[in-house]
Amino acid sequence: MTPPDYEYLRKLLKDHSGLDLSADKQYLIESRLLPLSRKCGVPGIGELVQKMKGGSSSIIAQVVEAMTTNETFFFRDKVPFEHFRDTIMPELLKARASRRSIRIWCAAGSTGQEPYSLAMSLKEMGAALAGWRIEIIATDLSQEVLEKSKSGVYSQFEVQRGLPIQLLVKYFKQNGELWQISPELRGMVQHRQLNLLHDFSQLGTFDVIFCRNVLIYFDQETKINIFGRLAKAMEGDGFLVLGAAETVVGLTDVFKPFPDKRGLYRPSGVRAASPQGATAMSRIAAMAGR
Repeated sequence: MTPPDYEYLRKLLKDHSGLDLSADKQYLIESRLLPLSRKCGVPGIGELVQKMKGGSSSIIAQVVEAMTTNETFFFRDKVPFEHFRDTIMPELLKARASRRSIRIWCAAGSTGQEPYSLAMSLKEMGAALAGWRIEIIATDLSQEVLEKSKSGVYSQFEVQRGLPIQLLVKYFKQNGELWQISPELRGMVQHRQLNLLHDFSQLGTFDVIFCRNVLIYFDQETKINIFGRLAKAMEGDGFLVLGAAETVVGLTDVFKPFPDKRGLYRPSGVRAASPQGATAMSRIAAMAGR
């Protein structure tokens, strides 16, 4: 891969997905895109780049999908799901007692393990949620991983990663070497393709947003912009859950850390709008629309 091809791919990936690759990640692109080049019937990455420069939107979409990481597993990192069970839901059950409805967004739902982990957590609450309307919206940039999530079908390896055996037996049906989550739980999750760089105001407002292990791939300006828009998509007393390596501290004051709960944040009531933020948003929107 030539230096100009690498720079072209770096810019394309940042514009289309927010993925911000450093100058020394050629090996990553080669490992992900060489198999794709063979699939597309071209001998190497250089020829793949030429097809993209020629306007092949199909190959651009395949390149973005191949480069975006979809690593996930059930109840990943445990702590966020403990926060959900022990802090978030008890507070929301009190705060939403009059309307008896809660909206949850998994902003990088990937192949479904996170939204289905939340669905299982809710089912385990039993009678406490009787008569409540709970919506779980799972979004992802990749249509391919969303289709896998919709199917709810996982390998033996996937169900062994983080999923307690009692929940596997209770909520999954085995079919040979595969396991499928129950129709009831699949019905609890709605799926939509979404790029976080684009406007997501059409999704409405949420009580809980899980946006975990995706912002780490963005540059600082993009993170600040997304935090500002997440705040606008959240109820004033809602909850934001980030990944273990992510934080709002030092980036924005639209969210504040929840005391003694790592990775848990609440809206601060501070508006994100600023000349710099507005400029950044316009620039990101323009890039994403290319």
